[in-house]
Amino acid sequence: MRTNWAGNYTYQAPHLRQATTIAEAQEIVAAARKVRVLGSRHSFNGIADSEETQLSLAALNKVLAIDVANMRVEVEGGIRYGDLAPVLEEHGLALANLASLPHISVAGAVATATHGSGSDTGNLATAVVAMDIITASGEIARLSRDADGDTFAGAVVNLGALGAVARMTLEVEPTYEVRQDVYTGLSHDVLASDFDAIFGAAKSVSVFTDWRGATTQAVWLKQVVDAKSGQGTARAEFFGARAATKNQHPLPGGDATVCTPQLGVPGAWHERLPHFRMAFTPSNGAEIQAEYFLPRDTAARTIAAMRQHGDRLAPILMISELRTIAADNLWLSPAHRGPCLAMHFTFKRDWEAIQTVLPAIEATLSPLGAVPHWGKVTTMPPAAVMRAYGRLGDFRDLALAQDEPGKFRNSFVERFVFGEV
Repeated sequence: MRTNWAGNYTYQAPHLRQATTIAEAQEIVAAARKVRVLGSRHSFNGIADSEETQLSLAALNKVLAIDVANMRVEVEGGIRYGDLAPVLEEHGLALANLASLPHISVAGAVATATHGSGSDTGNLATAVVAMDIITASGEIARLSRDADGDTFAGAVVNLGALGAVARMTLEVEPTYEVRQDVYTGLSHDVLASDFDAIFGAAKSVSVFTDWRGATTQAVWLKQVVDAKSGQGTARAEFFGARAATKNQHPLPGGDATVCTPQLGVPGAWHERLPHFRMAFTPSNGAEIQAEYFLPRDTAARTIAAMRQHGDRLAPILMISELRTIAADNLWLSPAHRGPCLAMHFTFKRDWEAIQTVLPAIEATLSPLGAVPHWGKVTTMPPAAVMRAYGRLGDFRDLALAQDEPGKFRNSFVERFVFGEV
């Protein structure tokens, strides 16, 4: 039996093939009747499952080329952010954003519109400028932002439905340092009233809460350190919240040694933007995650609505995290609709109990425009999700053109892309 990282989903695919070269991956794809790429297994649903073959590209984890003149890096399809980032740092380069876990694969994060936090920063998929995709025949199709324009915008967040990503080219920028400070006791009322100012106060901001009581658990500020502009300065307090005096874990009482350094100590971008350090497993995986994206201008209403669910969530909620994401033009990105508030839930691994609370949460958030993360759990009807994506019909056409036999389609894609709207 093979499961995802959290152990809440057991893969049904009878075969797992591991490619050690791109040519081998092409052969596996060409020979398979049905195939899906299995990344770092950090999705909490069946998006990476297959009725026949799963293909692992984990061994294809090399940085292929660094183009400093054009500020781009080309990587193989199995590389993880935690492996890519130190190589970029050695060349004085950086990515604009990272997720809370550096352990996830680049291609998997891009395919599901996974993100970090930053009101002026797009999700991880917005860094992609070109992709080489292994198609159903085993041949490689190259798509790029420069050559393919709107079609490329449709292909980046692709849910694995277009093929296996063999290579990917990302935008990079000059390296930078970040300081991370944590503040405790931010008022829920202040969070709602000063939401834009709070989330605009640093490059990356996360607010952790259990939705009970008058205050949140913590605010994590990740500021770029720049002596010339005065950025990255210490704050004695933050909108009434107090500066923490020791390193914190997102979960109250959690072991902070697995987390990236805090207390304002500057460090390289890739050692501060994630919440967790690459050298450690961030938790034992005994959790289930859900996440919803809402229009950012609903923040005050969303916070007020969620506070009514604190007691309902208490028996199973480990922590909830709020982040922001800039708008983009990618067809299946939640931020295609505009700037987002991302509301994340880490639950105890009890799916039966989660199913009793998610419908109530979704009933509250759906009228505000919520859509679920492609890689998390949800009980929202697929038709409701599909209606939120104005370019879904165009993506269907693209998927049919790219994969006419439906080799890369699985039950998840059938329900959330090709189902009845």
